[in-house]
Amino acid sequence: YNAALLLDGGKIAGVTYKHQLPNYSVFDERRYFTPGELPAPLNIRGHSLGVQICEDLWYPGGAAALKVAGAGVLITLNASPYEQGKQAQRLSAARQRVAETGLPLVYVNLIGGQDDVVFDGGSFALDERGTQTFAAGHCVESIELVSEEKQPFAKTARLAEIYAVLTLGLRDYARKNGFSSALLGLSGGIDSALVLALAVDALGAENVRTVMLSTEFTSAMSRTDAAALAAALGSKHEEIVITPGIAALEGMLAPAFKSAQRDTTEENLQARLRGVLLMALANKQGSLLLTTGNKSEYATGYTTLYGDMCGGYAPLKDVYKTLVFQLAHYRGITPQRIITRAPSAELKDAQRDEDSLLPYPVLDGILRGLIEREESAETLIAAGYPAEMVARTARLLKISEFKRRQSAPGCKITSKALGRERRFPVTMGEC
Repeated sequence: YNAALLLDGGKIAGVTYKHQLPNYSVFDERRYFTPGELPAPLNIRGHSLGVQICEDLWYPGGAAALKVAGAGVLITLNASPYEQGKQAQRLSAARQRVAETGLPLVYVNLIGGQDDVVFDGGSFALDERGTQTFAAGHCVESIELVSEEKQPFAKTARLAEIYAVLTLGLRDYARKNGFSSALLGLSGGIDSALVLALAVDALGAENVRTVMLSTEFTSAMSRTDAAALAAALGSKHEEIVITPGIAALEGMLAPAFKSAQRDTTEENLQARLRGVLLMALANKQGSLLLTTGNKSEYATGYTTLYGDMCGGYAPLKDVYKTLVFQLAHYRGITPQRIITRAPSAELKDAQRDEDSLLPYPVLDGILRGLIEREESAETLIAAGYPAEMVARTARLLKISEFKRRQSAPGCKITSKALGRERRFPVTMGEC
């Protein structure tokens, strides 16, 4: 069973079992647990507690049964994963149980990261009228004394909330898996800049190392900005010129290629050599290698398998590119032109992301419709997106599943992350 224990004086004074077992999104509880019967109140020192576990809050009936059995307060114990807008949903469900019973309610939520989910806390209390009387901090552990009187509390701003979740997810993934330091390739672009800021805030600047792996296509601006950012954030930084390695690889392959025509193959060689070198550096120093791709790139396959996808954890895996810009502004990434310059992989001359992808505001709008809202192409076209853009994006999303299957875990912040929440087969052609 998924069970809650009431302890008194070091002894078990009562047990209640979870009744509703979720089996959707990131949850697989029916694989592991047996559902309990509707719970009865737990009694301690003259008090009757109506204890529910997480999912039981979201369904009617259980709270009412506790009220009928004599419970004087509802206490719900939760391991509720974060996603944007989740706190409003929690409050709504809790108020429904209060309206159903007329009992005050205390909602207690876990804090910490586990693989791709982050439990963000956000515990609160409601009086018998459903008025919120208390709110605990976001992503911050604490022990609080909650009284019947309303206590002052502040709401966390959206970007601050998301940034705190990403930081906590990275910190706990590293710490709970035995890593005290992190390494990442710093390109001078906005994605790696934001990952560096998260790593510094999660692990401390002294525990973060960055490497610029430059080629003939790496601009002087990128070199300068990467070094300036690392200096501003206090991380250790160095540059390794990898042009000789690329030349050696291309020289070895030239007889087999039998073609002078350069294409994405040579571009991918650069990314894969970077991956090999970063993995070697991470292995040598025992650090967690962070990969810097964002959700827009993972969704469309604008990533190189065994190249820039190399790494043990992907902090931005569920963060769309448009949100990356917002978070970079929020964090105050400098130099400012890291944020304002046109994004580029710098794998060939004058390359820009939008030469291969749609403008990010358009791309992210289509992707949100296809992924989070599960909308059809017809719905998106009716909403004003050009048919060709919708078809192109949907195709990229479909054919890139094989890459995502081999990607590192990353922090979930949306209602549908790419991974176990979106279980599509790799092979989707005709049989």
